[in-house]
Amino acid sequence: MGSLLPDELLLRSLEDQYPCRELQIRQLTTLLNPCLPPLPCLVVHGLEATGKTAVIKRILESNSTAYAFINCQECITARHLLERTVASCQDAIEEMDEGSTSQKGYSRCESMSALAVQLQELLHRKLRFVLVFDGIDRQREAPPTLLPTLARLGEIIPQLTVVLIVTAPRPRFLHAAGIPHVHFSPYNREQSLKILAASPRYIFEDKPPSPSGGYTSSEAEGDSVFVWTRFCGAVWDSLARGAARDIVSFRAVADRLWKPFIAPILDGTYGTRDFSKLMVKNRALFQGDAILVDSIVPGEARQRHGIQTRKVHDLPYHTNYLLCAAYLASYNPARQDPVYFMKASEKKRRKKGGGTAVGRVAKHRKIQRRLLGPQAFVMERMLAIFHAILPRPVTSAADILTQIATLASLRLLVRTSGTADPLEGQTKWRVNVGWPYIQNLARTVKFEIEEYLAE
Repeated sequence: MGSLLPDELLLRSLEDQYPCRELQIRQLTTLLNPCLPPLPCLVVHGLEATGKTAVIKRILESNSTAYAFINCQECITARHLLERTVASCQDAIEEMDEGSTSQKGYSRCESMSALAVQLQELLHRKLRFVLVFDGIDRQREAPPTLLPTLARLGEIIPQLTVVLIVTAPRPRFLHAAGIPHVHFSPYNREQSLKILAASPRYIFEDKPPSPSGGYTSSEAEGDSVFVWTRFCGAVWDSLARGAARDIVSFRAVADRLWKPFIAPILDGTYGTRDFSKLMVKNRALFQGDAILVDSIVPGEARQRHGIQTRKVHDLPYHTNYLLCAAYLASYNPARQDPVYFMKASEKKRRKKGGGTAVGRVAKHRKIQRRLLGPQAFVMERMLAIFHAILPRPVTSAADILTQIATLASLRLLVRTSGTADPLEGQTKWRVNVGWPYIQNLARTVKFEIEEYLAE
């Protein structure tokens, strides 16, 4: 019975290589043990960057088991997946048997039945073979019977074990019972900090300390570990817990913030053990989310050229036009709506006796309406402006009213009248955004709002 259990030395090596995955490693080494009968199917599921693929590959390599690994994201169709599966099995068998298998007749595979026949011919001399499908739940153009059929290949071919790596399996997605599942749970705070502490960043990476100053490399390494572990905890509590969804994103955020964080140590302002002072000095790094936004323009260049990023809400297409119409209704006088929004009219009026009526010249200069603040308007007027500025007509009135309610819930529109029904036509509203915001919002839908704004 001792030979049926996994080797403890192997388990210790795998657990040291992949920390915080002790339970999953023991489960997989037991299920994929070469001394036990082959398992027909195995499902390994978990979120991204939880170690599923790496652990399975390492276990199969340590067991010296013949296996083929298929990355389903590289296959663009179901037929491409089947032919890639046959080719990968051929390559794995030739590598184990040193080229004893011929490739003749195995290039085409158009159906699942053809896949089963070709795998039977390939594996009839093998005692054990593992076929791993990574990301099979994201396969493009996959027929509905793909997953149940792959799960039953191990029943048709006794020496075959099919491993399906998925993100979140649906209930009974294989239409079969009794299939073992191994779950890779997401890393929590303690596990994430333990993984990042295994490969710390060093403070003096670019400029090592001089040994003549009495500061040895071992002391520098110890100070780097001291600062790195506490720094990672601060990054997790402030940014990574909500923004970094996996260990890879957590590490990327920590790498971005590391050099700005240790800059006061490198210039001699603080020592390596003054972590609390470093946190106070660099608190701005953990308060904003600018470090999480990828950009091809460096921050110094953006400040030098005056590039500013104004935040706008990610609204649907028609909602953007609704908010632009609300802004025009708040800042344009109602008497000028025919001039700006009647598509079949000209900006001149005919007088009764013939000729063209000329507008009166103002005796005093007026203040721009944008500086006077938004005025209240009725909802019917806003809808009329909305239909006038929209490039293509829209017929769904219910959807428009729903979008108005959404703008009100976001406080982009504010109701000023106390009517019972807020979506009644005579209800008065007022826009609650400024000119820079509405200008950027109009640019997202390529709407020239300056042409419709009264001076």
